Amino acid sequence: MNIGFVGLGIMGRPMASNLIEAGYVLRIYSRTAETCRGLAALGASLCDSPASVAAESDVFISMLPDTSDVESVLFGSKGAAKELLPGAVVIDMSTISPSATMGFAEKLSAGGIDMLDAPVSGGESGAKQRTLSIMVGGKREVFERCLPILRAMGKNIVHTGPNGAGQKTKLVNQVVGALNLLATVEGIRLARASGLDLPNTLNAVASGAASSWMWANLGPKMIAGDFAPGFSIKLQQKDLRLVQDSLQELGLAAPATSLIYQLFTRAVEMGLGEEGNQALYKLW
Repeated sequence: MNIGFVGLGIMGRPMASNLIEAGYVLRIYSRTAETCRGLAALGASLCDSPASVAAESDVFISMLPDTSDVESVLFGSKGAAKELLPGAVVIDMSTISPSATMGFAEKLSAGGIDMLDAPVSGGESGAKQRTLSIMVGGKREVFERCLPILRAMGKNIVHTGPNGAGQKTKLVNQVVGALNLLATVEGIRLARASGLDLPNTLNAVASGAASSWMWANLGPKMIAGDFAPGFSIKLQQKDLRLVQDSLQELGLAAPATSLIYQLFTRAVEMGLGEEGNQALYKLW
Protein backbone atom coordinates (compact mmCIF):
# COMPACT_ATOMS: atom_id res chain seq x y z
CA MET A 1 0.00 0.00 0.00
CA ASN A 2 1.35 3.42 -0.96
CA ILE A 3 0.94 6.17 1.63
CA GLY A 4 1.31 9.89 1.11
CA PHE A 5 2.32 12.02 4.10
CA VAL A 6 2.24 15.82 4.32
CA GLY A 7 3.18 17.69 7.50
CA LEU A 8 6.61 16.69 8.78
CA GLY A 9 6.91 18.76 11.94
CA ILE A 10 7.78 17.70 15.48
CA MET A 11 5.03 15.08 15.45
CA GLY A 12 4.82 14.25 11.75
CA ARG A 13 8.46 13.25 11.25
CA PRO A 14 8.51 10.39 13.77
CA MET A 15 5.03 9.28 12.71
CA ALA A 16 6.17 9.04 9.09
CA SER A 17 9.35 7.27 10.16
CA ASN A 18 7.32 4.67 12.04
CA LEU A 19 5.24 4.00 8.94
CA ILE A 20 8.39 3.38 6.90
CA GLU A 21 9.72 1.09 9.62
CA ALA A 22 6.42 -0.82 9.49
CA GLY A 23 7.03 -1.51 5.80
CA TYR A 24 4.85 1.07 4.08
CA VAL A 25 5.98 2.87 0.93
CA LEU A 26 5.86 6.62 1.63
CA ARG A 27 5.62 9.65 -0.64
CA ILE A 28 6.23 12.88 1.28
CA TYR A 29 6.09 16.64 0.88
CA SER A 30 7.17 19.52 3.09
CA ARG A 31 7.55 23.23 2.41
CA THR A 32 10.90 22.92 4.20
CA ALA A 33 13.22 20.52 2.36
CA GLU A 34 15.38 20.05 5.45
CA THR A 35 12.61 18.16 7.22
CA CYS A 36 12.48 15.56 4.41
CA ARG A 37 16.13 14.51 4.33
CA GLY A 38 16.08 12.00 7.16
CA LEU A 39 12.95 10.33 5.79
CA ALA A 40 14.40 10.25 2.28
CA ALA A 41 17.41 8.41 3.68
CA LEU A 42 14.98 5.81 5.05
CA GLY A 43 13.47 5.33 1.61
CA ALA A 44 10.64 7.87 1.34
CA SER A 45 10.06 9.47 -2.07
CA LEU A 46 10.20 13.29 -2.10
CA CYS A 47 7.47 15.14 -4.02
CA ASP A 48 7.10 18.79 -4.96
CA SER A 49 3.45 19.33 -3.96
CA PRO A 50 0.55 17.69 -2.11
CA ALA A 51 -0.94 16.85 -5.52
CA SER A 52 2.15 14.91 -6.56
CA VAL A 53 2.16 13.10 -3.22
CA ALA A 54 -1.46 12.08 -3.80
CA ALA A 55 -0.96 10.97 -7.41
CA GLU A 56 0.16 7.46 -6.47
CA SER A 57 -1.17 7.21 -2.92
CA ASP A 58 -3.83 4.80 -1.72
CA VAL A 59 -3.94 6.63 1.61
CA PHE A 60 -3.08 10.32 2.07
CA ILE A 61 -2.14 11.44 5.60
CA SER A 62 -1.92 15.05 6.75
CA MET A 63 -0.45 16.27 10.06
CA LEU A 64 -0.72 20.05 9.91
CA PRO A 65 -0.98 23.03 12.28
CA ASP A 66 -4.47 24.42 11.62
CA THR A 67 -7.71 24.21 9.64
CA SER A 68 -6.60 26.52 6.85
CA ASP A 69 -3.46 24.43 6.29
CA VAL A 70 -5.50 21.25 5.84
CA GLU A 71 -7.90 23.01 3.48
CA SER A 72 -5.01 24.29 1.36
CA VAL A 73 -3.27 20.89 1.22
CA LEU A 74 -6.48 19.15 0.19
CA PHE A 75 -8.21 21.71 -2.02
CA GLY A 76 -5.64 24.39 -2.93
CA SER A 77 -4.21 24.98 -6.39
CA LYS A 78 -1.79 22.06 -5.92
CA GLY A 79 -4.04 20.19 -3.52
CA ALA A 80 -4.23 16.44 -3.04
CA ALA A 81 -7.93 16.14 -3.94
CA LYS A 82 -7.10 16.88 -7.59
CA GLU A 83 -5.06 13.68 -7.90
CA LEU A 84 -6.60 11.22 -5.44
CA LEU A 85 -8.48 8.42 -7.19
CA PRO A 86 -11.92 7.12 -6.16
CA GLY A 87 -11.44 4.58 -3.38
CA ALA A 88 -8.54 6.45 -1.81
CA VAL A 89 -8.66 7.49 1.85
CA VAL A 90 -7.61 10.77 3.44
CA ILE A 91 -6.55 10.48 7.09
CA ASP A 92 -6.22 13.92 8.65
CA MET A 93 -4.30 13.61 11.91
CA SER A 94 -4.17 17.36 12.56
CA THR A 95 -6.26 19.04 15.25
CA ILE A 96 -8.69 21.30 13.40
CA SER A 97 -12.28 22.54 13.38
CA PRO A 98 -14.85 19.72 13.67
CA SER A 99 -17.35 21.55 11.47
CA ALA A 100 -14.72 22.20 8.79
CA THR A 101 -13.73 18.54 8.97
CA MET A 102 -17.28 17.45 8.24
CA GLY A 103 -17.33 19.81 5.26
CA PHE A 104 -14.04 18.44 3.95
CA ALA A 105 -15.32 14.86 4.27
CA GLU A 106 -18.47 15.71 2.35
CA LYS A 107 -16.51 17.40 -0.41
CA LEU A 108 -14.11 14.46 -0.74
CA SER A 109 -17.00 11.99 -0.71
CA ALA A 110 -18.40 13.61 -3.86
CA GLY A 111 -15.26 12.38 -5.64
CA GLY A 112 -15.47 8.87 -4.21
CA ILE A 113 -12.81 9.52 -1.55
CA ASP A 114 -13.32 8.57 2.10
CA MET A 115 -11.96 10.59 4.99
CA LEU A 116 -11.03 9.79 8.57
CA ASP A 117 -10.36 12.57 11.06
CA ALA A 118 -7.80 11.06 13.41
CA PRO A 119 -6.21 13.65 15.72
CA VAL A 120 -3.62 12.39 18.18
CA SER A 121 -2.51 12.93 21.76
CA GLY A 122 0.78 12.02 23.37
CA GLY A 123 3.23 14.66 22.19
CA GLU A 124 6.59 14.14 20.53
CA SER A 125 7.53 11.30 22.87
CA GLY A 126 4.33 9.42 22.01
CA ALA A 127 4.98 9.93 18.31
CA LYS A 128 8.51 8.56 18.62
CA GLN A 129 7.49 5.59 20.77
CA ARG A 130 4.33 4.69 18.78
CA THR A 131 2.20 5.18 21.89
CA LEU A 132 -0.05 7.96 20.61
CA SER A 133 -3.72 7.97 21.47
CA ILE A 134 -5.65 8.33 18.20
CA MET A 135 -9.28 9.49 18.17
CA VAL A 136 -10.92 8.56 14.88
CA GLY A 137 -14.07 9.83 13.19
CA GLY A 138 -15.46 8.39 9.97
CA LYS A 139 -17.09 5.27 8.56
CA ARG A 140 -16.50 2.18 10.69
CA GLU A 141 -15.52 0.06 7.67
CA VAL A 142 -12.94 2.65 6.55
CA PHE A 143 -11.58 2.79 10.09
CA GLU A 144 -11.21 -1.00 10.17
CA ARG A 145 -9.45 -0.98 6.79
CA CYS A 146 -6.96 1.67 7.95
CA LEU A 147 -6.42 0.28 11.45
CA PRO A 148 -3.08 -1.40 10.62
CA ILE A 149 -1.75 1.98 9.43
CA LEU A 150 -2.89 3.69 12.61
CA ARG A 151 -1.38 0.92 14.73
CA ALA A 152 2.01 1.68 13.20
CA MET A 153 1.79 5.14 14.84
CA GLY A 154 -0.25 4.71 17.99
CA LYS A 155 -1.37 2.46 20.81
CA ASN A 156 -4.79 3.53 22.09
CA ILE A 157 -6.87 3.83 18.90
CA VAL A 158 -10.59 4.49 19.32
CA HIS A 159 -13.32 4.87 16.71
CA THR A 160 -15.38 7.72 18.15
CA GLY A 161 -18.20 8.06 15.60
CA PRO A 162 -18.85 9.66 12.19
CA ASN A 163 -16.72 12.34 10.54
CA GLY A 164 -16.03 15.16 12.97
CA ALA A 165 -16.29 12.94 16.06
CA GLY A 166 -12.53 12.45 16.18
CA GLN A 167 -11.96 16.20 16.26
CA LYS A 168 -14.69 16.72 18.85
CA THR A 169 -13.11 14.08 21.07
CA LYS A 170 -9.69 15.71 20.69
CA LEU A 171 -11.12 19.02 21.89
CA VAL A 172 -12.39 17.27 25.02
CA ASN A 173 -8.89 15.88 25.46
CA GLN A 174 -7.37 19.35 25.09
CA VAL A 175 -9.66 20.87 27.70
CA VAL A 176 -8.79 18.20 30.29
CA GLY A 177 -5.08 18.27 29.41
CA ALA A 178 -4.75 22.06 29.50
CA LEU A 179 -6.48 22.33 32.86
CA ASN A 180 -4.24 19.58 34.27
CA LEU A 181 -1.28 21.54 32.93
CA LEU A 182 -2.42 24.68 34.74
CA ALA A 183 -2.89 22.63 37.91
CA THR A 184 0.67 21.34 37.52
CA VAL A 185 2.04 24.87 37.07
CA GLU A 186 0.24 26.17 40.14
CA GLY A 187 1.13 23.10 42.24
CA ILE A 188 4.84 23.46 41.47
CA ARG A 189 4.74 27.21 42.11
CA LEU A 190 3.13 26.54 45.49
CA ALA A 191 5.70 23.86 46.32
CA ARG A 192 8.59 26.14 45.37
CA ALA A 193 7.22 29.10 47.34
CA SER A 194 6.66 26.82 50.35
CA GLY A 195 10.30 25.76 50.37
CA LEU A 196 9.60 22.12 49.55
CA ASP A 197 12.01 19.76 47.87
CA LEU A 198 10.56 19.79 44.36
CA PRO A 199 11.53 16.31 43.08
CA ASN A 200 10.32 14.85 46.37
CA THR A 201 7.01 16.71 45.99
CA LEU A 202 6.64 15.36 42.45
CA ASN A 203 7.09 11.82 43.72
CA ALA A 204 4.69 12.29 46.61
CA VAL A 205 1.86 13.65 44.47
CA ALA A 206 2.51 11.26 41.55
CA SER A 207 1.24 8.26 43.52
CA GLY A 208 -2.04 9.85 44.61
CA ALA A 209 -5.37 10.98 43.20
CA ALA A 210 -3.94 14.32 42.02
CA SER A 211 -1.50 12.72 39.60
CA SER A 212 -1.88 13.30 35.86
CA TRP A 213 0.10 12.87 32.64
CA MET A 214 0.98 16.56 32.83
CA TRP A 215 2.25 16.26 36.40
CA ALA A 216 4.32 13.16 35.66
CA ASN A 217 5.75 14.27 32.30
CA LEU A 218 5.87 18.08 32.28
CA GLY A 219 6.27 18.70 36.00
CA PRO A 220 9.91 17.48 35.97
CA LYS A 221 10.60 19.65 32.91
CA MET A 222 9.29 22.76 34.68
CA ILE A 223 11.51 22.03 37.67
CA ALA A 224 14.54 21.51 35.43
CA GLY A 225 13.85 24.66 33.38
CA ASP A 226 13.41 22.55 30.25
CA PHE A 227 10.96 24.37 27.98
CA ALA A 228 11.83 22.67 24.68
CA PRO A 229 8.69 21.91 22.68
CA GLY A 230 7.17 18.46 22.55
CA PHE A 231 3.93 20.34 21.96
CA SER A 232 4.14 24.10 21.63
CA ILE A 233 2.40 26.98 23.38
CA LYS A 234 1.09 28.29 20.04
CA LEU A 235 -0.49 24.96 19.11
CA GLN A 236 -2.05 24.58 22.55
CA GLN A 237 -3.49 28.08 22.20
CA LYS A 238 -4.81 27.22 18.73
CA ASP A 239 -6.51 24.08 20.05
CA LEU A 240 -8.12 26.05 22.87
CA ARG A 241 -9.34 28.59 20.31
CA LEU A 242 -11.08 25.73 18.51
CA VAL A 243 -12.60 24.72 21.86
CA GLN A 244 -13.86 28.26 22.40
CA ASP A 245 -15.47 28.21 18.96
CA SER A 246 -17.22 24.93 19.75
CA LEU A 247 -18.39 26.17 23.14
CA GLN A 248 -19.90 29.22 21.46
CA GLU A 249 -21.64 27.08 18.83
CA LEU A 250 -23.08 24.87 21.59
CA GLY A 251 -23.99 27.75 23.91
CA LEU A 252 -22.01 26.03 26.66
CA ALA A 253 -20.39 27.88 29.56
CA ALA A 254 -16.94 26.63 30.61
CA PRO A 255 -15.26 29.23 32.85
CA ALA A 256 -12.09 27.27 33.61
CA THR A 257 -11.55 26.55 29.91
CA SER A 258 -12.04 30.22 29.08
CA LEU A 259 -9.42 31.11 31.71
CA ILE A 260 -6.82 28.69 30.38
CA TYR A 261 -7.41 29.96 26.83
CA GLN A 262 -6.77 33.51 28.05
CA LEU A 263 -3.55 32.40 29.77
CA PHE A 264 -2.22 30.64 26.68
CA THR A 265 -3.15 33.66 24.57
CA ARG A 266 -1.15 35.84 26.97
CA ALA A 267 1.79 33.43 26.69
CA VAL A 268 1.73 33.74 22.88
CA GLU A 269 1.61 37.53 23.19
CA MET A 270 4.66 37.37 25.48
CA GLY A 271 6.62 35.61 22.73
CA LEU A 272 6.48 32.11 24.23
CA GLY A 273 4.62 30.55 21.30
CA GLU A 274 7.48 28.38 20.01
CA GLU A 275 8.31 26.95 23.45
CA GLY A 276 6.82 23.81 24.93
CA ASN A 277 3.41 24.16 26.55
CA GLN A 278 5.08 23.63 29.95
CA ALA A 279 6.45 27.17 29.40
CA LEU A 280 3.08 28.39 30.68
CA TYR A 281 5.08 28.34 33.94
CA LYS A 282 6.95 31.42 32.68
CA LEU A 283 3.86 33.61 32.92
CA TRP A 284 4.72 34.06 36.59
